[in-house]
Amino acid sequence: MSKFFIDSTSQSADTTPAHVGSPSFGSDDEDTLPYPAELARNDFLSPNFDAQEYLSSLRNRHQTLEDLRSDLRGRSQLLNRELLDLVNGNYEEFLSLGGGLKGGEEKVEGVTVGLLGFQREVETIRKAVQERARETGDLLQEKKGLRKEVVLGRALLEVNEKLEELEERLGIKSKDEEDDEEDDEDEDDDDEASSAAGNSVYAGTLRRLGKQSEQYLSIVRQCDRIGTGHPFLVSLQPRIDEVRKTIILDLSASLRQAKSLDDKRAVLGLTQVFAAVNAENDALRVLKGS
Repeated sequence: MSKFFIDSTSQSADTTPAHVGSPSFGSDDEDTLPYPAELARNDFLSPNFDAQEYLSSLRNRHQTLEDLRSDLRGRSQLLNRELLDLVNGNYEEFLSLGGGLKGGEEKVEGVTVGLLGFQREVETIRKAVQERARETGDLLQEKKGLRKEVVLGRALLEVNEKLEELEERLGIKSKDEEDDEEDDEDEDDDDEASSAAGNSVYAGTLRRLGKQSEQYLSIVRQCDRIGTGHPFLVSLQPRIDEVRKTIILDLSASLRQAKSLDDKRAVLGLTQVFAAVNAENDALRVLKGS
């Protein structure tokens, strides 16, 4: 407590007692000064409270710095106690809130049951969507497989059609004997025209044999692309071998004729066709006369 506090029940041993609340302006009697008023609580509640500015406004309180510090310290402790009481009071009210609700537990239980049911429905839908996605993926894979099968089937049919056409041209398998006879007559006409032009079989026969060899090689390449191990191609292999054998026989007969006529141009052209069908050894045997 400040030494400037006026005590109404006691007197100083060295001075004459003064009336309570009556100030004395003697320079030697400081106990006659009034005690400063209590710091106003509202001053600290201002939204724009500034500590420096507030302390500057207390310069006319006629109070020592130590007493001012003591007042402010007491005010701070009081505010801390009030804040603690406020927090404790609100916390107790918060804890008692659940107990004060009527039927709250039943409502929470109902909401929980509803959420669990909704969760089960969502899980069911999710599983159905996943199953449908798997079915769709399987169908897409099946569609891709069917498309590949269709492409493969068309390729196999094309090989068979080319083979049948070549067989007909070579006379191995004919659909119409009259057509074959007409083709033979056309070829004989070509040979006669070639002989008349220069006594050479190169112009007609070589062109025909070269075209047949190209058709044979086209069939072989297509079989390689598909895969020679395919069962359908395996079944066609004897026919393909027969086509090659027939082409080599025709080439050998033409090469003998060109050799007998000493037609070097025809011999060169025919040996090139032999090489195209990998029959160089057959050409050598013909040229050696064996």
